Amino acid sequence: MLKRVLSILLLVFTLATSGLISGCATTPASGLVPFADSKDGYRFLYPNGWIPAKPKADIDVLFHDIIEPAENVSMVISPLSSVSHIEELGDATTIGNRLQQRVIAPEGSGRSATLLKAEQKEIKEKNYYQFEYAVTRQNGAPRHEVVSVSEKRGNLYTLSASTSEARWPKVKDLLQRVINSLTID
Repeated sequence: MLKRVLSILLLVFTLATSGLISGCATTPASGLVPFADSKDGYRFLYPNGWIPAKPKADIDVLFHDIIEPAENVSMVISPLSSVSHIEELGDATTIGNRLQQRVIAPEGSGRSATLLKAEQKEIKEKNYYQFEYAVTRQNGAPRHEVVSVSEKRGNLYTLSASTSEARWPKVKDLLQRVINSLTID
């Protein structure tokens, strides 16, 4: 019995020191759970412990934190109406400003937003645009929102992760990993 326990401990120690097994905190997806919608053809990761919520009509899927319910991640799929491809709108900043005006803080929504960062990434020959916004709600509550968008077959896929400005420094890296995880099949 003692030989068996020592053998198992030796095996675990060998695997751990060789790097074959490591702590969860070192993996890129640690603390995140996969979500996939095979019907609409997208995938992303969302924070572990967050729960699905009943989305509004225009939201495909919505998850929120149990403790901080205003902290959420959502996917919206909408048709591209004025162009065939998102690239026709211009560079990342132009697209980010247009998204701000039409989705993040449209006229009459009671929200205002400032585009803080805009960038474009190409992954497997598909363009993904990522944006960071400072948002103020009608009640004056400041928020922070990070967004990733891409397109497929005339539809715009918008993955958004949002939190209060007070919580932003604590969850910034986590929410950035969420939007970096968006994959459109």
